[in-house]
Order: sequence, then structure tokens, then C-alpha cells
Amino acid sequence: MSKAKVTDLRSAIELLQSVPGQLIETDILVDPHAELSGVYRHVGAAGTVMRPTQIGPAMIFNNVKGHEDSRVLIGLLASRERVALMLGEEKTRLGSLLNHAAKNPIEPVVIPCEEAKCQEVVHLATEEGFDIRQLVPAPTNTEEDAGPYITMGMCYASDPVTGESDVTIHRLCLQSKDEISMYFVPGARHLSVFREKAEALGKPLPISISIGVDPAVEIAACFEPPTTPLGFNELSIAGAIRQEAVQLTPCITVAEKAIANAEYVIEGELLPGVRVREDQNTGTGKAMPEFPGYTGGANPELPIIKVKAVTHRKNPIMQTCIGPSEEHVNMAGIPTEASILQMVEKALPGKVSNVYAHSSGGGKYMAVIQFKKSIASDEGRQRQAALLAFSAFSELKHVILVDDDVDIFDSNDVLWALNTRFQGDVDTIFIPGVRCHPLDPSQVAAYSPSIRDKGISCKTIFDCTVPFGLKDKFQRSKFMEVDVEKFIPGFYSK
Repeated sequence: MSKAKVTDLRSAIELLQSVPGQLIETDILVDPHAELSGVYRHVGAAGTVMRPTQIGPAMIFNNVKGHEDSRVLIGLLASRERVALMLGEEKTRLGSLLNHAAKNPIEPVVIPCEEAKCQEVVHLATEEGFDIRQLVPAPTNTEEDAGPYITMGMCYASDPVTGESDVTIHRLCLQSKDEISMYFVPGARHLSVFREKAEALGKPLPISISIGVDPAVEIAACFEPPTTPLGFNELSIAGAIRQEAVQLTPCITVAEKAIANAEYVIEGELLPGVRVREDQNTGTGKAMPEFPGYTGGANPELPIIKVKAVTHRKNPIMQTCIGPSEEHVNMAGIPTEASILQMVEKALPGKVSNVYAHSSGGGKYMAVIQFKKSIASDEGRQRQAALLAFSAFSELKHVILVDDDVDIFDSNDVLWALNTRFQGDVDTIFIPGVRCHPLDPSQVAAYSPSIRDKGISCKTIFDCTVPFGLKDKFQRSKFMEVDVEKFIPGFYSK
């Protein structure tokens, strides 16, 4: 845990440089087309990436082919320990930190353009030779990708009717010198509502994409309803995490704001009624690797952002991630944990000790819930907690319930509970026919005739808690409490 002050990407990097094993750099020339991600797959991607991979340090590539004036950072959030370091909290309490921040928001503030670091250098789309593909070193994850993708862009827009603003992260593919396609998960993002309203009015929607920001912003941007309903600006959660308002600044070419200390800002407009095939430049039929560990199919029709300008700091640092990596797990999963804790605490105060959105589900599909049974009437309430979790986060597919003597962050301990405190015929609860997430490839009729539409799933509860009346039969072996430091000095600091 660290109390070092982190306010932007550069101060986050400085913090990591002060901690051995958290950041490495290379000056070897790397191709952003597949090679960069191919390297980091081995170094520290983890998550649902195909093995061999591992949790490892973040990595900076100082010599990127075709982008000699830029550096690329990958894996900043690809370990829970690193997220905890940058947010100044214990890694087991990150969900609680975000839950508290969501309940005590601090709204962003606006500073003048002349004070905004993100506008130190300005490139206007009207300039001769303007090309976002040359200005922004966006990599591809694989050789099959539809094109270079911005994977860590904080998309900021406002409701054209109410004026309420929000920030979310979307799949953004560079399609031409001044066009970016934008993928919206159906029904899951506030910006989708803003875009639909603007399109109904026949108007473009001004939008900014801020790349390379304070990690607190990147985590907060991944909250979803009902924890953050329409009209809730997630930048206020980042402000609460830091106890200091996020600073925005007016864009130069569109009527919107951007994060003032971002490394890069892309300004543009979502055009009404204009669509493009995502893989129009490659014809691969593929988009990019997504969090379940599979490469998503290219969407035949996506809205287009017409780019008006690119601004950036001097010597900018591009930030990217591998789609199915542990980075996605932490960005999506920790807000999921906070949302579940908030929902369950309202109905069952004091009963859920902690929640972990497991890596194997990409931070979205599976949650492990640690439930405390104190009295006989608590029996059965653990399953109510699981139902509340499904309500708190609609894309959740599986919930594993364990007792409070199980370490939810240790998969071996969770599987131990599954093997010694679980009987499949009585402890498995199926909830079929519920809408989940469209990127799960098993949610199609070809997989099961019971699935009536793509994205419909059977949600499942695995109750691995001991029945209250049998608790005395399931006591874990008790070992002597000792001071390990006496025998191995520095043991706990390693």
C-alpha cells in the first residue's frame, strides 16, 4: 500500500519506477502491429489470454516503429497488487474502496485550456497530411485484428437533451485518416443513450477520447448501472478515490470537455446515420481479442466518429492493453465487486465479508462471494446474496458462494470449498433464460436449443457454503500462530 500522490499517468509511472518489479522498459524497436502485444503476452498479460502467459510488470516500449516521437505503455493495471499500489489501498479491499467512493462522489471541475497539459501540442484535421494513424500509436493485439485499436480511451460525451455527462471505455478502431468506428455493447453504456438521442434529433454528438490518464479514472469509468444510473458521471468516483476533483478542459474544435492532464485527446463527432463495417480495411471477419479470451467478430455496422483534432502532451505516452488480459479483469472486475457489495449490504447488512470478480470470467462473468453465517436463520440468505449480485451486475453469469474461512482470492482455496462443501444435485441453482453478455460464444442456439436469442444465458449459483447446522463438522485444521519474522527476517516484505 502506498500513499504516494498520483494525479496522472506520469505520476503513476514514477510511483511504479520506485517499486522493484513493477515496471520494465525496452529500447528495442517493436512493431505496433501484433508484435508489441505478442511480447507483452509473455511478460504480464495473464487474464484469459491463451497460455503461456503470466501476471508480471507493466512495460514501456520506447522505440515504436512508425512513431519515433512516442512511447507505448501496456499492462499498467494488469495486476491487482499494482492497482492497489496506485490507489493506495490493500488489494483485498479495493471493492470496498470503490464502493465508498461511489457513495461519496466528488464532481469534476473545469480548468482553462491554457492550463491543460493535454493541449501542449495541437493537430487540426484541416491541416495537410493530418492522419490519426500516424499521430496516435494505437497497436493491434493480433495479426487478425480489424485495424489499430484504442483500447484505453476514456470516451466523454453529454446528453444532448439534459446536458448530463459521462465517461466510458469503448472498442475504437482507427478506420481512416480522420474516422474511428465505435462499438457499443447493447444496453450497457450511457453514451449509447446519448448517441441515440442525438441521432433521433439528426445531430452529431460531440465526443472526446482521453488516453493516458490517472488510473483512478480508468477504474471508475468501468462502473455500470444500477450502481451508476443514467446521469451519474463516473469521473466523480475517481474524484472521491483521490479526494480531489478530476480536472476537465474545453475541447478546441467541438463543444465537449476532455481530461485536462491526458497524454492524448482525440476530438470529434459521432455522425448521425453513418455506419461502417468494422473490418472494412482487412476483411478478416474479426474485430479484436475480447475479455472472454476469444477474438470478437467484426461488426457489420458501427457508428463513426469524425475526428476534428488530436492534441497531446509533449513527448506523449500512449497507453494500451491486451483485450483479454488481467488489465481488463481489474478495470471491469473491481467496480463489479463494489457494485455487488453495495447492493448486498443494503439488503443483508454485515453478511457478505468480501467479493472477488474472478480473473477467469474477465472480471464480468464470475464472482466469488464470501458469506458469513452467524445464526441459524442466516441459512438460505447466502443464496439471496447471489441473486442480489445478479441484480447488481447484469452481465454476471456464475456466482460461487463460500464461507468466511475461505480465501476468495486464492482459486485453490475456492476449489477446495467446491470439492469438500458442495454436492452438485443440491447446491447448484440454475436460472435459465436470462440476458447476459453478447461476447460469450456459448450463448447461442447452436450451443443449446434452450437459448432463444444470442446473449441469453443460464445463470448459475454454486453454493459451496456449509449448512449452518453442520458447521462444527467442517472446522479447518488449526495451526499454531507464530512469528515467521523471527525465523526468516523480512519474510512479509518479500
